[in-house]
Amino acid sequence: MAKTKVGLDLLSNNVEWQRSIHGNIAYLCHSASLDSEYNFGPDRLIELFGDRVVKFFGPQHGFVSDVQDNMIETKDFVHPHYKRQIVSLYSNNRKPTPESLDGIDTMIIDLQDVGSRVYTYIHTMTLMMEACAEKNIAVVILDRPNPIGGVEIEGNILEKGFESFVGRYPIPMRHAMTMAEMALFCNKFYGINCNLSIIPMEGWRRNMLWEETNLAWVNPSPNLPTPIGSLVFPGTVLLEGTNISEGRGTTRSLELIGHPKIEPWSFYEKIKNEITKSGLDGFVLRPLQFLPMFQKHAGKTCGGFQIHPTDIDKFKPWRVGQFLIHLFIKELGKDFSWKSDGYEYQFDRPAIDFINGSEKIREWAESSGDIKALDVLENENMDDYLAMRKEVLLY
Repeated sequence: MAKTKVGLDLLSNNVEWQRSIHGNIAYLCHSASLDSEYNFGPDRLIELFGDRVVKFFGPQHGFVSDVQDNMIETKDFVHPHYKRQIVSLYSNNRKPTPESLDGIDTMIIDLQDVGSRVYTYIHTMTLMMEACAEKNIAVVILDRPNPIGGVEIEGNILEKGFESFVGRYPIPMRHAMTMAEMALFCNKFYGINCNLSIIPMEGWRRNMLWEETNLAWVNPSPNLPTPIGSLVFPGTVLLEGTNISEGRGTTRSLELIGHPKIEPWSFYEKIKNEITKSGLDGFVLRPLQFLPMFQKHAGKTCGGFQIHPTDIDKFKPWRVGQFLIHLFIKELGKDFSWKSDGYEYQFDRPAIDFINGSEKIREWAESSGDIKALDVLENENMDDYLAMRKEVLLY
């Protein structure tokens, strides 16, 4: 089966696209910014445009995606090989300063997203678009696949007052757009109004998951080592707002969940009927124990589960994650807690409320855990989002 061609491929192989890139160029990228033949984006751009490529920008986790945790900032530096400045957009500034954009005529953005509202690359992209609009710098998005597809939409719409660096706009957790579509969406409906161009993909269909693209999986961030991890992510990322481990510090982070006070096999026997009654399907919970080497519960054996998707059409990771939090709360009692210290530079309410974009779902998890009630929360304002999204779809 042929490989999907990403925007970087099309730019590299199309003289007309190349001629449309004017003046001095900056490139916002990371280690997953490859073409379909494994070539690193900075190398390709320098081959195409030479000294016109004057600067690189890097998102959260750094230019080479080597910084593990949230709220661990990276510094600006001059790259020893490329001899160009690398500007961090996860340091004192998450929006580029006007000074950092001096002398730039075209900004090329080429980030691999994972299809979730809380994954910060879409917000880095829109902050860059805003900064470029203010300086009349052209923006070009090199599109890439949404690794969890462009059809299934999950999660509640972020509510006003819950905006943060993990949720700038009223979109659901699993938004079912590519980076270019998200750029068009925010540019059109949220007043960015930058000079925006899109270089699309070839051979990508909305119902494709990552494996069907035949592209190499390169970690878009350090703790997503597999495409399956990106599929489970809309559910397991919720655990960042709790004291339950999401498997960071293991080799299958964001696929494993657990806590030192859980005995996994007896816990599974206790909850399996509740899961069946919930109607959640398309996955298997495999009881296990794991030992995180860093982050939550480092050096302590945690009992819990690996989440194995078995039927992609039925598996709803966001609902599964919310329901599992409810079950862990019941099992752990006083040993369960919501994360209350800072989360992505927000300190005034529980982290889970910024992750969910609402306090209602935390309250749901603490109470009934009724899936029908969760459905009601998920559907609030969804029709507006669907109508807006339909206007910007490219594929």
